[in-house]
Formats: sequence, structure tokens, C-alpha cells
Amino acid sequence: MTVLGEFVGHTALLLILIGIAAYLLIEWQYSQRPGNDLELSATDWNLDTYENNHYAISLDTVFTNRTRTLEIFIPEIKVEYQLLSGGSLADIHVKTQFIPQHEDFPARPDNYWFAYIVKVGKTTQAQLKVDITGTDLSHLKSLWLQVHYITYGPEGRIPKTAHLIIPLKFPKPEAANNWRENSVAKVLPVPTHLLTNLDDTVEIIKHYVKPIAQAGDIVTIGETPVAIMQNRLRHPNTVKPGWLAKRLCYYFMPTSSLATACGMQTLIEISGPWQVASAFLIGAVAKIFGKPGMFYQLAGEQARLIDDVTGTLPPFDQFIVLGPEHSQRLVDRIFQETGLKAAIVDVNDLKAVKILAATAGTDQTMLTSALLDNPAGNADEQTPVVLIRPKVQPSVQPSVQPS
Repeated sequence: MTVLGEFVGHTALLLILIGIAAYLLIEWQYSQRPGNDLELSATDWNLDTYENNHYAISLDTVFTNRTRTLEIFIPEIKVEYQLLSGGSLADIHVKTQFIPQHEDFPARPDNYWFAYIVKVGKTTQAQLKVDITGTDLSHLKSLWLQVHYITYGPEGRIPKTAHLIIPLKFPKPEAANNWRENSVAKVLPVPTHLLTNLDDTVEIIKHYVKPIAQAGDIVTIGETPVAIMQNRLRHPNTVKPGWLAKRLCYYFMPTSSLATACGMQTLIEISGPWQVASAFLIGAVAKIFGKPGMFYQLAGEQARLIDDVTGTLPPFDQFIVLGPEHSQRLVDRIFQETGLKAAIVDVNDLKAVKILAATAGTDQTMLTSALLDNPAGNADEQTPVVLIRPKVQPSVQPSVQPS
């Protein structure tokens, strides 16, 4: 009986261990699966009509199934909108249509969205049309479209939202004439339309700055608008704070972008939980010994660059905006395509200037002095680009020549 009892006991223990191992394996495999990984994005847009009492806008959009083995359904679509304006919206009327452009199914004349399957690794297109009418539309600034869609697949029914923001007011480049002067340079804040992820930074420089620039000028652009144009923004609804984020955020000043669970979680997803946790512990010890700021040095570059909700102008004040990526590559491209030296900067009203990247040969000391008073502003001036005309031209030219 003893031998039989030991055999039964060992067998039971082995079965328990096998069960635990099987459970852990299934959970690990589940955690690696993409779920309903289908996203909607805009590829292009156009103002088909731009008259004082009628705007007609068309956007080309694409649904992308980013899974390798799973088909994802799109059973429902709903479009909501928000107009941002300098005046009343009382007599403004908006009509939207979301028109499928599937290769194998034609659109229905009644504008009904029929459930559609996006095959593994495939895409399908749709066109979003918007008609805006009213007595006078000149006070409209931008249109914020929220496309709510249901993804149906291995994770069940998961609602998602794509945010598409369209500018409706376009200043003329030659209208920029608010030159200012300080001890090192003349400085011109350049107004632009509301920059969105449908814009390209170099094209913005070509359109708004190139016509008014001179040889030797330096163009600077804020890191936040660059990040927006790179689509480096997240709506808080898409951020799910974890255990670590919910606890660490309480230890930061209320004005910090890391003082909310969603802001902190965004950093954790970029830098990784171990780096953020260790940076916090080391930073706390360093602060006790009179060395503050270690957390931001150790937690990764994005720790200083993330802007939480309210960090920028509407409607992006509703989003968490990350810092830009490939900044040096971008300023080099600006110089190659426009012949203008360029810099991406982070400037605030506290006379803090951080240069993220600059064209080779740029006098960064002069650049910092020229930007100390934050000519671009921190409110809704909508002057994300600043043209700097140094009083003393450098004798050393950058090694990269424009093409």
C-alpha cells in the first residue's frame, strides 16, 4: 500500500505540474497573439470644394489587418464629428458618408455598411466624404472626425476609434510679417494651417517658409507639431494603465505629463517597465542625496518629451503626444530639399530651450539665445515654425549640400 500510495502521490503531483505547465504555455501563447489587430488610417485627403458657404472634403482611408493568421470582421461603422471654430456653429450643417471600396463588393446606394471580412495580412479601402454648408464658413478652423468601428474576431467585439483631423483655414505664406528682433537675430513666427498627421514636415517648410526665407536663415519647428505630423499621438481611450503606472504617477508633480496613469503608462510602453521602475528607484535615492532629475536621464528620452492631455492646442489637447523620432534625419532632409538649415526644438515660456536636432554647422548657442522668449508661443498662436535670421552670418557652412 505504501508503494502504491507513493506511486499515486507522484502521479498526482506529476499531473498537477503538467497541468500548471500547460496552463502557463497556453497563457503565454495567448499573450503573444495579436487579437483583433486591425486599424483604420487615412492615406490622403482633398478639399474638393472650398467656397464661402460650402466645403466638400474627401478622405481616402484603409483598414489594415496586421495579423498573420487571423481574419478580422468589420461589422459596424459610425462617424462623429466636431467642428472647431472662431464663431458660432448655429447655422452650420454637416453631412458625412463612409463609402466602402472593397474589391469584391460594391457600395450600397443606401450608405449601409455591410459586415466585411478583412483577410489575413490584407487591406480594404473606404472613402469618407464630408459636406459642410452654412452662410459663412470663414470662421471654421478645423474638423475633427471620429470614426468608430467594431472589430470582430478572436477577442470578441472590440470597439475602436480612428481620429482624423482636417484643417479648414490656410494662411498665406506672404502674410507672415511679424518680425521681432533681439540681440543675436531677427525672428519671425510663421503661421500655418493646423498641422496633422496627414502633413509632411518638409512640405510644410517648402510651402510656408521657403517663399520668405533668405540665404543664411535657419528654420526651427517645435517638437510637438513634428510628432503630430509623424502620427506619434495616442488617445487616452487606447491606453490601459497597468499596476506600475497607477502607482508611480502619484510621485510626480501635478504639472508633469507623467502625473497621470495614462501618461506614465505611455512611457512604460515605450521604455519598458524595468527601465522605468529602475529609473524611479535610482532617481528617488539620488534626490535624497541632492541630485534631482536622475529619473528623466535614466527613463529614456521620451520621459522629457511626452505631452499629456492639455499639452498642446485643440483638438490635440485631447491626446497624449509623444516626442518626435528620427529628428536628425528630418533636419538633414529639410536642408537637402530646401537649402535651409533647420532645427527641431522644445521651447517653453520658462526660458528653457532644448535643441533635439540641428543641421550640421548650426550655431546652437545663437539659436538658443534667439528662442529664449519663445516666439512660437505656448497657447493657440498656431505658429509652430519660427524663421531665424542671424545678425552675424557664420563663416563655416554645413558639409551637406542641398540637392
